[in-house]
Amino acid sequence: MGTNFIIDNKEEGKFLVNRQTFVDPQILEEEQDKIFSNCWIYVGHESEIKTNGDFHTRDVAGRPIIFTRDDEGKVHVLLNTCTHRGSLVCRGENGNCKTFLCSYHAWSFKNSGELIGVPLESGYPASFNKKDYGLHEVRNESYKGFVFCNYNNEAESLEEYLGEAKDYLDYVADQSAAGMEVIEGTQKYAIRANWKLLGENSIDGYHVSYNHKTYLDFMVDEGQDVSKGLFGEGRSLGNGHAVMEYEGPWGRPVAKWQDNWSEEAKVRIEKKRQELINRLGEEKAYKVMDASRNVWIFPNLIINDIMSLTIRTWNPISPDYMEVTAWALGPVDENEEERAHRLDSFLTFLGPGGFATPDDVESLETAQLGFKKTINEVKWSDISRGMHRDISPTTDEKQMRSFWRKYNELMTVDEKQNSEKEPKLV
Repeated sequence: MGTNFIIDNKEEGKFLVNRQTFVDPQILEEEQDKIFSNCWIYVGHESEIKTNGDFHTRDVAGRPIIFTRDDEGKVHVLLNTCTHRGSLVCRGENGNCKTFLCSYHAWSFKNSGELIGVPLESGYPASFNKKDYGLHEVRNESYKGFVFCNYNNEAESLEEYLGEAKDYLDYVADQSAAGMEVIEGTQKYAIRANWKLLGENSIDGYHVSYNHKTYLDFMVDEGQDVSKGLFGEGRSLGNGHAVMEYEGPWGRPVAKWQDNWSEEAKVRIEKKRQELINRLGEEKAYKVMDASRNVWIFPNLIINDIMSLTIRTWNPISPDYMEVTAWALGPVDENEEERAHRLDSFLTFLGPGGFATPDDVESLETAQLGFKKTINEVKWSDISRGMHRDISPTTDEKQMRSFWRKYNELMTVDEKQNSEKEPKLV
């Protein structure tokens, strides 16, 4: 663009985002290069590949990958493309196998990526070595079961990248001493809007009372008190990550009872609360048990740890179209009633057909239409709420500004470097 993507004027309390970032195909190309090819991108959870040989195929940052555990138990992220002539070597969405076979010329690969079979191998010269043609391994690291990959081998470690966001993955991982698992089943849907809008929306407490009034009315009908709203704070976690943390008006299946749950569940939850306090200490246990939070890990991972626990990620396909994937997460040792509460809450609010998601999709798609049709006249969006405050309630936009500052830093790095190289006149 030849200029900053944001206006960040702290003295005047003004923060604006250039709407070209939502509509320009060239900007999306730059994002793929400067962000998605250089940042740590969420791949999946280790619990999805529990057994040696398990695999899932999915698109991560625009590349087809195989997320797999080999025969020795090691986790791999492999590019799903034959090193011979490029065809996909795995066409199934998930399963368990020892080898992947390219259907084009029948080259075969171990689930570790090693090339082990080449038909008519004698037709190749003596210099041909199968060890040189294994599936491309993408650098990957795991934190508390959450697996990320990075296409830039020179990038910082995952733990350095996550920084303060690690605390919020800890709050998820520590919900059960037995461990956490992705619950079987995947939600996939598309939104005709720019990918960055979903991240903004996911940590935006300003819209809840208006856009999700139907859900709040439903809770009132169920006997819940929603008068306090989402009482809490929005914070930057550094490096583009952000959180909206608050006391929600709902129960949490981890260890917060809800009035219309059974007395048996209440007794069981009280035991779980005590176990969490004993194991984690009162301060951390409160965070795990009672606090709700929406965490945005830059650039495209949302952890909704609210009335249920959801992992949501998305891929930009075009400036005005993204594909979304979501999973429910829960304790390995959760009983049948607790799991039922969790999934019911997940589907009721967060599911593609629930109370909230259709509202959000409609809002994002209409915003995209507004950007597209008025870009010549209205060039900036305002994300200034709360710039005059050190502590921001969830209805402020401090948490979104964290993303945009990192976004602007990465997207303008070449301009800054070129500026530093220019000779200075004295």
